[in-house]
Parts: sequence; C-alpha cells; structure tokens
Amino acid sequence: MGAMTRCTIVSFRFGPTDGVSVVARTWAAAMVGLGFEVTWVAGAFEPGWTGVGQTTTLPGLEIASDEPPDEGDLADALGDADLVVVENLCSIPLNLPAARMVADLRRGRPTILHHHDPPWQRQQFADVTELPPDDPTWRHVTINDLTRHEMAERGITATTIYNGFDSHPPAGDRQGTRRGLGVADDTILVAHPVRAIERKAVDRAIAVAEAIGGTYWLTGPAEDGFGPNLTHLLSVARCPVIHAQGRPAHDIYAAADLVALPSTWEGFGNPPVEAALYRRPVVVGDYPVAAELRRMGFSWFTHDQPDEILSWLNGSDPARHRKMLDTNLHLTVGNFSLEMVADGLKTLLGEAGWLP
Repeated sequence: MGAMTRCTIVSFRFGPTDGVSVVARTWAAAMVGLGFEVTWVAGAFEPGWTGVGQTTTLPGLEIASDEPPDEGDLADALGDADLVVVENLCSIPLNLPAARMVADLRRGRPTILHHHDPPWQRQQFADVTELPPDDPTWRHVTINDLTRHEMAERGITATTIYNGFDSHPPAGDRQGTRRGLGVADDTILVAHPVRAIERKAVDRAIAVAEAIGGTYWLTGPAEDGFGPNLTHLLSVARCPVIHAQGRPAHDIYAAADLVALPSTWEGFGNPPVEAALYRRPVVVGDYPVAAELRRMGFSWFTHDQPDEILSWLNGSDPARHRKMLDTNLHLTVGNFSLEMVADGLKTLLGEAGWLP
C-alpha cells in the first residue's frame, strides 16, 4: 500500500458542542499531527461548527433522514480518502440506510469505526442486531472499556481510546458570562452543559438546583422531541432557570459553581472530565461508564446529596475539597489528554500499516 495522506471523517452531523463532534475534532487534530490531510462528510454542519479541513454536506446522512444518500454522491465524497473514520454512524441506528451504504462502500478498505453508542446500550434499539458491521480490513475503536468488552462478546475485536481533552484549556470569563446571564456574584449557578433529551435527566439537575437554592442553567437545545417536556420542566421549576445557548465550554465552566450531569446513560460523558480541568465539583449519574471512571479514582457527587453539595459550596472543609479537585484534575491529565489520544491512534494506525 502506498503512502496514506488523506483522512475523511464521516457522521450524521457535526456541531459545536455534542460529544461526538467534540471528540471528532480531537481526532482530527491528532490525524493532522500524524501527517494526514483531514476532510469531513456529514448530513449537516450545525451553526457554530469549527473544524480544520474541507467539509462536504451530503443530504441523506442526517439523523432520521426521509431519504438515503445518493450512493454515487457518497462514493464520490469518500472515494479520495486513503482512510475513513466513521463517527458513530455505523454504531447507533439513527439512519440505517446510510449506515448500510457506508459499510458497503468501505468493505475491504482502510476504515476505523469509532463507536460511541452501540445499539444494545439503548433500550429502544435493543432489537437491532446488524450494527455494528464488521470487515477484516477495518479497525474498531470504543470510547470505554465497557463497550470494548461487550463488542468482544459479540465477536468484534476493538481497541479503547478514551476521549481526549486539552490539559490547558482557555481560562474562560466567569464574571462576564455571569453578568451576561443576569446572575449575581453570590448566586449558586448550576450548569447543565448538555442537549436536552430524556436520558440527560433534566428533572434531576433542576431538583439539585432547587435543593441547594441555586439557579439552573441549561446550555444546549432540546432534541429528539423533548421540547414540550423541557418547556414543562422549566415552567414548574422551583428555582430560577436559564436556558441560554451558544456559550463556549470554557465560559460555561468558568461561570459555574457546580456542574450537573445526572444522566441515566452516557456513552462517555465529557462534562465531568471537562469540569475537572476547571476545578469544579460535579453531580454525576450512576450510568455504567461513570462507574468505570469512578474506579479510576474520580470523586463526584450524586443527585441525592444536596446537603453534602451545599456544605461543599459553603467551604466547610477546604483541605478535603482541594484534595478532591486536585485528584480529579490529576486523573484527567493522566488518562484523558490529547497526547494520549494521539499516541493511541499512532499505535493503532502503525499496527494496521496505515500511517502516512
């Protein structure tokens, strides 16, 4: 095989803040560092998207698209790539015709299937058995060990490469962001940096803010038909609520006093790790990957600990609090750095013979 120089990353959509898009950008940066030219193909590029490289919007790849993509157009979009990275499109059945078409076009060709959400991890997709597809030429990568083990049980060999984060992120504008939101200096601001969908447990996050006398801030849009539910939850909340989108992550974490991710399920869950870089306490749900990360030593609150959270925020034990934040930061830098993502990809590509 000749030198490989072009890598195309393909998914349903790419946006500014969803987990798949955030991780895809870190992979793109790693690929550029390894000598690839990176391009992007998706059904949509949402407002606020930023990513290095040329983009191609291909109708029919979107989530729940009414029509599949044109096979010739898809072949053209992927045809010049020496390597294709499929971000979740062949993992979660949100557009099965597109997944089948991508898989058929990539058989026998260098391809990485990057799995964030396999179907068996979502109750509504438990009967879908055709995903993920497999091929002897391909490499499979999971974002946690739980999924890697589950794939092995299904006869698919995968490698875990955890999501990566900038160990030295921008500082963020705490005062400016809070002022823009109309939040006073002495207000406890509970940031919920997610898209509003059922599994993100908006009700639990609001309940935490209510219990500690805080203000609830949802930073993402409602999706998957959750809009009416969200409107109701915000309208009956017994605390001030803010639904303000468009702030960059560094300003969200800088402005927050507490970060909430009380989800019932996450493929990984970026906010608790991101919050560690900003030395913020976090409320985290009991989804399985959170347990995997807790076993590494991460220390977080649960949604049913309002007294402990309020005690923390009131500075009851500064030395213990400092140790907890120090530990979370150390674990994040040691396990989830961008350098570790690049090293993992270099090893994977080297073993496959796919390095430029």
